[in-house]
Amino acid sequence: MGIFKKFGFGLKKTREGLDAKLEDVLGAYEEINDDLYDDLEEALIMADVGVTTATAIVEKLRERVRKNEVRNPKHAKMVIADIIAGMLDGGEDWGLITIPSVILVIGVNGVGKTTTIGKMAAMYKAQGKKVILGAADTFRAAAIEQLEVWANRAGVEMIKHQEGSDPAAVVYDTIQAGIARDSDIIIIDTAGRLHNKKNLMDELAKIYRVVEKELPYADREIFLVLDATTGQNAISQAKEFMQVAELTGIVLTKLDGTARGGVVLGIKNELKLPIKFIGVGEKIDDLQPFNEKVFAKALFENTAETHKNEDEE
Repeated sequence: MGIFKKFGFGLKKTREGLDAKLEDVLGAYEEINDDLYDDLEEALIMADVGVTTATAIVEKLRERVRKNEVRNPKHAKMVIADIIAGMLDGGEDWGLITIPSVILVIGVNGVGKTTTIGKMAAMYKAQGKKVILGAADTFRAAAIEQLEVWANRAGVEMIKHQEGSDPAAVVYDTIQAGIARDSDIIIIDTAGRLHNKKNLMDELAKIYRVVEKELPYADREIFLVLDATTGQNAISQAKEFMQVAELTGIVLTKLDGTARGGVVLGIKNELKLPIKFIGVGEKIDDLQPFNEKVFAKALFENTAETHKNEDEE
């Protein structure tokens, strides 16, 4: 399935919700006026774009309408789509060039962190890269076991210690194994216990020091995994994590199961963090590198084919 069809299928609920809201507003007016702008802003907020981002979109729309002398409300939708694409642009290039490169992944329980790591490992392996995982979320035995299941499913190696072990020690051993085995990508599963920020900050600081000491030259990313179904709560959660970790990007999961995909705009606009990956389905290849142009297009354009259609062919 091509990337647009993947995005289109995964964003079906979001597209239907957003498109219906915009169509209702634009179809109710014969000309563009202040009332239309107010209703559009409300519609965008209801689509989980967020108040700040909805206001920004409408302000940009006012400027474009005035500059280009747009009069027909139906034409405003195309302008909105272009504005959204522009807001999402930038920062998605991973820049993982060194061998090895390191990806640290954090996120609270239930957001799909371990599943994301497994799918990410499978994606990199499919690109011909050698991947090794480190189970440094040692607080829960279930986290270690679940990651091992995904490592086996993806066909990659994993380093683990017992539950309750020092996460930094797991990271050290994973790095040494990655170096010894000429791994291209080292992916570390780290803790995400926000209820004690100081402990989490200290734990992450130790991990950073290990990476810096053992691989000072390595490219690295710090991804926060968020659940799209939580809507604006995902942004609040990201703000909390930004206080304890130097995030380089967001992975947004479960987009296919929610109409709240508008939260992508809020994350990019309010947090100024790039979206690195989005989860658009349950299959192992349904974690997709984020493409802002395809995402914006899929928000407004339907694709007739689905996974089922393709499987039947």
